Amino acid sequence: MWKSIRRWWHYLGTKLGMTLEENADPKVQLEQAIADAREQHRLLTEQAAMVIANQKQIQLRLDRALDAYQAANASARQALTLADREARAERAEKAASFTQAAEGYAGRIVALEHEIEDLKAAMLPATDASARAREAVKQNSLILQKKLAEREALLSKLDQARMQEQMNSAMTQLHQTVGEDVPTLDEVRAKIDKRLAMAQATTEVTGAGVSSHMLAVEQAQQEAETDARLAALRSEMGLDLAMHAVPPASAAASAPNEGAGT
Repeated sequence: MWKSIRRWWHYLGTKLGMTLEENADPKVQLEQAIADAREQHRLLTEQAAMVIANQKQIQLRLDRALDAYQAANASARQALTLADREARAERAEKAASFTQAAEGYAGRIVALEHEIEDLKAAMLPATDASARAREAVKQNSLILQKKLAEREALLSKLDQARMQEQMNSAMTQLHQTVGEDVPTLDEVRAKIDKRLAMAQATTEVTGAGVSSHMLAVEQAQQEAETDARLAALRSEMGLDLAMHAVPPASAAASAPNEGAGT
């Protein structure tokens, strides 16, 4: 039971992570990565500063111990010189006092010698750690600068991608608008071609040109039948056919021209 619940919980977590990854803004993720790199560099710099500061503190203590050692050594020599001078002058009390002071300086010298040795022993690893810390900060700084340069390049590419996506979206909306609300040029051309083809087909089927010729033939035939009937009536009535003969259309048309010429 618990095993199934753990599996289901792990599945939900993985699915949620994939959903967040798919819907996450690349610019925000990029800024998060840079912020994380900067935070790591800050922490590394602080740690390196602590290591370097420790080395400097040891160096300062060592320098002070060396100065104190030299001063104590000089004071011990001076005390011994004074003690010897007072002893020669048979001033035993002063000689003993200077001798006691010299012994104090000698003890100080011994303590300083031990301290100097300890500081020198601590100085070697501290110096090595300080050098490594400086190198680590230097290398990480170069890495951070490289990441910042990559960030600028990626932001530029991201802006280009977004502009291209906006252009594609605008073109898609344009095509959708033209396809839905406004006819395209191809649609208008197809409509014109359809109307022209329909008109030509109608003309061919109805035979508009043939019909006009057929009407002319029918009219001529009717006129001929009318003239024949008139000729038959005149023949029955014994009228002169030559007088009432109707000149041909070509002759009638040319007659006025001939009269005008004479």
